[in-house]
Formats: sequence, structure tokens, C-alpha cells
Amino acid sequence: MNNEAVKAKRGPTGKGAKILVNILITVVVALVYFYAAVPAINLQSGDFYAFLLLTCLVYIVCAIVTSGFDTKRKLTFKDYIHFVKAQCLPIGILLAAIIVVGVIGEVVSLPIFRASAYRELLVPEDGDFTTDVAQISFGEIPTLDRDSANYLGDRQMGTLSDMVSQFEYSNDSTQINYQGRPVRVAPIAYADIIKWFTNRSTGLPAYVVVDMVTQEASVVRLQEGMKYSFSEPLNRNVMRHLRFQYPTMMFSTAEFEIDENGHPWWIAPRIVKTIGLFGGTDIKGAVLMDAVTGECTYYDAEDVPTWVDNLYTSELIMEQYDYHGTLIHGFINSIFGQKDVKQTTDGYNYIAMNDDVYMYTGITSANADQSNLGFVLCNMRTKETSYYTAPGATEYAAMASAQGVVQDLNYTATFPILLNIAGEPTYFIPLKDATSLVKMYAMVNVAQYQLVATGTTVTATEEEYIRLLSDRGITIPDALPQTSVSGVIAELRSAVLDGNTYYFIRLEDEDIFYSVSAMENNVAVILNVGDTVTIEHAADEGDSLILNGYTVTLDKKADGEAIPSQAPVIELPEESSAPEESAPVESAQP
Repeated sequence: MNNEAVKAKRGPTGKGAKILVNILITVVVALVYFYAAVPAINLQSGDFYAFLLLTCLVYIVCAIVTSGFDTKRKLTFKDYIHFVKAQCLPIGILLAAIIVVGVIGEVVSLPIFRASAYRELLVPEDGDFTTDVAQISFGEIPTLDRDSANYLGDRQMGTLSDMVSQFEYSNDSTQINYQGRPVRVAPIAYADIIKWFTNRSTGLPAYVVVDMVTQEASVVRLQEGMKYSFSEPLNRNVMRHLRFQYPTMMFSTAEFEIDENGHPWWIAPRIVKTIGLFGGTDIKGAVLMDAVTGECTYYDAEDVPTWVDNLYTSELIMEQYDYHGTLIHGFINSIFGQKDVKQTTDGYNYIAMNDDVYMYTGITSANADQSNLGFVLCNMRTKETSYYTAPGATEYAAMASAQGVVQDLNYTATFPILLNIAGEPTYFIPLKDATSLVKMYAMVNVAQYQLVATGTTVTATEEEYIRLLSDRGITIPDALPQTSVSGVIAELRSAVLDGNTYYFIRLEDEDIFYSVSAMENNVAVILNVGDTVTIEHAADEGDSLILNGYTVTLDKKADGEAIPSQAPVIELPEESSAPEESAPVESAQP
């Protein structure tokens, strides 16, 4: 290096003083960066290597400045290397070592060298769809997606005059099973830094729960506010508090959940690298942080409490399955030939089963065409994964098919969830309008995605879907689940709707009416008050005053004569209302 490259400048004159200044500046910058980025002090963490590299570079830059190194003239890379050797050799050696270890660690972790290890990260079992995925009741089917749930949660915050000026909805919801129902929960957040400063002593006073079935959002107030959240900018920030408690552990982003008593928690999955230095990302356990007190407890994966629903992330499960599917016959086959190569589709959704949350995603071929080979269900707490063979349309093809049925309404299809309807794998797709409100539902058969049923209620949609299955000969009507009620007719009314006569039947000791079409149920016209009948339906409608689409069987007339008859199901048009206040029909003869 030329002597002209170094000139005397103002600043520390002694070599020891210069080194001391360099160290002080480097330490300050490193501490600020560590506090802001909170990297794990772990040789398997890429963030830790970035932290070390930044620290070394800061020291070298400081040394250049304090030494009077002339940067105004044209300098080559060799000039800087010579300077590092002369002025900060230990730091240069550390910098080179970090780069070498990082490069070698990355190379030895590549799938090309460790294909079998990557393939074994997730090994799904073959499952039987009809047996494993029970037909769930309408009270368990989520009818909202994440965006719609966040919209409802945010709108609910606007109804709380004492909170809306200080807090806002966080838009960071988590789907869980709470007291047997699928819900999304999200904490509220400070509206801005000033609101944080004035409210931090009491913390966040509430969280939001959105029922995925009824679409009802509610704000749950806490007796003691949550002191730890992502809206905290300083020490009580969730990830920063975790880092100070567990400086060497690597964490996935913490998820907000509530236990069965409604107490708020942050669930922070612990990440480990199982292949080489940086490969084979997996979850080894989790830290449960009390959102109110900040108390942390670590659990190994097998010991995590059962009320926790989200230990593994959907992105991690899909990544691990992609390794399994693409490396099934080795790395070379994944590039050339691609025999038996499979991969996940581009989306996922959640299903509530057995008091756990399962992630669903489709499996397609290496060509990623418009057809699925099957799908996987993964328990998000235990990582138990099952693969189901079900050739058919991809989720996006099914969404396009559902949108095509209601294209005149400009509704948008949400990503589907997979249901067992009459033993058939079925895409259930909520259809929402421009304001993210769900207005209709669609059911699309996985194997025959042109078979689409829509309705304004889940019940009506299923009725139409089952009718289509029956018409196509896919299912037998007698094999479909039925609910029935028998009793004596206490009240009988009639009304003409859209040119068709409907009879409304109320049984003794009941307050509801069952609607029966005379056109489809010809026995209805000979019914009288006092007759004993059996009324059947494909599913329970709930607690409405009028229940639509029922069939009726006349078991015994009022005079004792038995006249058995059965008629097919018919759905009352949605626009119909309560029966007209006409006089009760005492006798209706053909």
C-alpha cells in the first residue's frame, strides 16, 4: 500500500486511543442493532451471522476513519485488504471466518447432498377420507376467511366509544378452537405512539373474538390489561421479551391464542435446524408467554398443552411436504424425470376436527396443472399428517367454477376448506362481496368440479349439493343423513308462493312450522289437524320459526286409518316469509 494512502487527520493521535474509539463506536452500534433486530445468539441462525458481519464492518469503517486513511483518491480492493491487515487484523480474520463458516454451512445443508434427510422431515400416512374426516355439523363449519374475519373484528372496534380513540384492531388474528367452536382471536393494539405512552401502565384492555360459524364479532374485556404485545415498542415487545429470556433460542413469529378460560397467551414455537448447519427447519417446542404478566414457560413439542392449537406453521408444513414430495426418489429425479414427484398447491386453509386445528392443502403434480392428485391434512399442534388420494380439480379451479355460477353478482370466492359431505370430498367456498362480507356459499365436488351448488345458507347449499349428487348417481338418497320428528298435527296453514301451494305444519308441543310443498309432497293436501305424521329433512335448520324443505309421511289419520306415503325433498324459495295469516285449514281434500 502506498504511504500516500494514509494521512494525518484530526482525531485520536495515539494508537490505543484510536482502537478504544473504534471499539466504543462498534459496541454502541452493535447494541442498538441487537436491541432492534433481536437476533438469536446461535450459530445456526442466519440473523446471528448478519449481526457479526455488521459488527466487523462497523469496526473496520471506524478504523478507516480514525486512522486518516485517504478515501478521496482512487483506491483498489487490494488497498483496503492491506489496510485491514495492517490496522485490524483480528477483526479481518473474524470477518473471513464468518464468511467461510457461513458458505460451508450453507453448502453442506443443501438438499443435493442430504436428499434423504430432507425427505424424512415430514412423512405423511395414507388415510381413508370417509373414515378420518367425519361429516361435521353446521355448527362447526367455518364460513369466514382471514380477511373477512379481520374486517368484522375491525368493524366491531368502531362500536366501542371508550376504546376506539385509544386502541385499534391489530389485524393479526389466529384461528383456534375455543370451547368447541372455530373462532379467530386477535389482540387490540395501541392506536399510535402517544396512545401507547398514555396507556402503557394499564396495558391493552381487551381482545377480539370472531366466531367463524355465526360471523359474530365480540370484544372481550380483561380484568387486567395485556402488558406484552407486538404493539409495545420497547422491552415489553413480545419478541424482544422472548430474546432477553431465551437469548440462544430461535423462534418463529409468536401467535396470539386464548386458553379455555379466555386468558390471553403468546405461543412462540422454537425453531431448530436438523440438517447440516442451516437446513432442515423444524419445531422442537414452544414458549408460552402470559400476555398479561409476561411470565414464560418452555415446553417440548410433545408436552405442549392440548389447548394450544398452533405450534407448527402452515408455511413450514408445506415446505416440509414439498421436500418429501419432490425428493421421493432422490435429488436427481426431482430435476430430471420427476417420477412420482408431487408438491403442494399455492394455498391452504384450516379445518376444525377433534378439538384441534388441521391445515388443509391440495397436492398436485410437478407440472402444477389444474388438477389435484389428492390432499393432506396436518394437525397444527402435533404435526400428524395424512395424505388422501382424491383426484380432482385444484382449489383455484374450484373457486373459478363457483364464481362462474354467481358471475352476475360479482362475488369473490375465498380459498376453500375441505368437507366430507355424504362421503364425498367437497370444497366448501364462501362467496363474499366487495366489502368482504360473506353473502353466499358454494359446494364444489372435488372429483367433478363442474358439479356446483350454491345457496344463501349453509343448509340450503348442502341440500342443493346433495340433490345434485343424487341426480348424478354419486350418492344414494337413503344413505344420506336425515333428521326426523314425529307427532300429531296441532295447526295446519297454507299459502301460495310463486304459483305453488305450500302447507305449514305445526306439531303438538312445538312452536315451529315445517314447510311442505304440495307439488312435491302430494300427501300434504289430505292432511288434517289431528293426523299423526313423520317429518324428515337432510339436516337440522336450527331455531328458526319456519323450517324449509321438509318431507312428510302420513303415519295415521285422525280417524285411525294408516296411509303411508313419502315424497322427495323440496326447498322453499329463500324470498318466502312467514305463512299468511289465513284461517287454519281444518280439512283439505283433493
